[in-house]
Amino acid sequence: MIVMKFGGSSVANAERIKHVASIIKAYQQNRPAVVLSAMGDTTDHLLAAADDAVNGKVDIAQVAKLHRETITALELDGTETEALLSELNQLLTGISMLKELTKRTRDYLVSFGERLSVRIMAAYLKKQGIPARFYDAWDIGIVSDSAFMSAELLDEVWENIPRYLTAYKNGDDNQIPIVTGFIAKDKKGNITTLGRGGSDLTATIIGSAMGAEEIQTWKDVDGILTTDPRICKDAKTVPEVTYEEAQELAMFGAQVLHPRSMVPCRKTGTPVRVKNSYNIQSPGSIIVEKHTGKVPPVCAITTVKHITLIDIVSSRMLGAAGFLAHVFNNFLKWNVSIDVIATSEVSVSLTVNTKSDLSGLVKDLEEASEVSVHTGKSIVTIVCDAAHSSAILASGFAVLADEGINVQMISQGASKVNISMIVDDDEADKTVQILHGAFFN
Repeated sequence: MIVMKFGGSSVANAERIKHVASIIKAYQQNRPAVVLSAMGDTTDHLLAAADDAVNGKVDIAQVAKLHRETITALELDGTETEALLSELNQLLTGISMLKELTKRTRDYLVSFGERLSVRIMAAYLKKQGIPARFYDAWDIGIVSDSAFMSAELLDEVWENIPRYLTAYKNGDDNQIPIVTGFIAKDKKGNITTLGRGGSDLTATIIGSAMGAEEIQTWKDVDGILTTDPRICKDAKTVPEVTYEEAQELAMFGAQVLHPRSMVPCRKTGTPVRVKNSYNIQSPGSIIVEKHTGKVPPVCAITTVKHITLIDIVSSRMLGAAGFLAHVFNNFLKWNVSIDVIATSEVSVSLTVNTKSDLSGLVKDLEEASEVSVHTGKSIVTIVCDAAHSSAILASGFAVLADEGINVQMISQGASKVNISMIVDDDEADKTVQILHGAFFN
């Protein structure tokens, strides 16, 4: 058994659904369970419809148009689709009457996208003679807490999922499960969403709970690349990375699985393969617990732009135990997440990636420190083997110095698989190109 996950762009219209169906058919002998996101921009359209409803206007035209056109193009029976669209219209009518949108109602609202997409895909597969059955996630025992918009799965899902899918895995049921991605239900039966990376998390929890051969996430590139191909056209596919390396890549800008989604597969050692939906013959990249061959000195280079660098200096707290506590308590108070940090006894330099107003945070920090805020910065991260960090730093800084790039801060992560540096936004792409040329060419 394998698990195949397809994002919204993969099922954006009728043609894309046909293509994904052909991929599923190609892997039919591997007994795939399929996890789907909502079609294209459907989630955004649902949220826009909710905003309209709060202002008294009920309009499902955009959502209805895409799904009705898809049903027509695929020559399917639209009964189930129309039933969901009718339910959606009733929900928006209720929102328009109350003129408010709670977190619970929002989760119920956005669930329609995936519930529609799995029904259409299952119907199309059956039309092509491929046995398939759609499942809303809770139909296979995926339950969560009640933290609407960012729910966490309950531990019982590990026992629930095999109860529903073991017959399929063993061959007693031949209907391919087509499952919704980032939605669940809480103990009270309320629909919840799993927050960022939710669809990836659904795929990995199914694959891990079922002891799948591998979990496949399908994208539009040949796996994980050495860097963003829009920055370096000679970016190469990375054949193998570890879970730890993949988490670092995802944290620092690469379009890999969301870090939280790797928790289930790390627990069971289930490999994850990143595949190209436009090139199904390519082996892609595989994510495993440990490297199976020679460990490359540098795995990949990523960048996150438009971040803010904050320098905090407090010479009057020299030797005082409370300096870092003062800093971190204020970040906790203002709910601002820190990405990269470098410290000395009386100073801290750190980065944040937020559009929130930082004036309150800065004012609190200034009670015990001198604070300077620098916008327009980028994090460039080298994901690498810590055993070679000295050589990597030496060669990396040498080529940057030759090109006149000034690195304003550097930090090696506690995981020992990343080295991050801060540069100006307008130097970020050049920095990546220089480092990529040094390490991969």
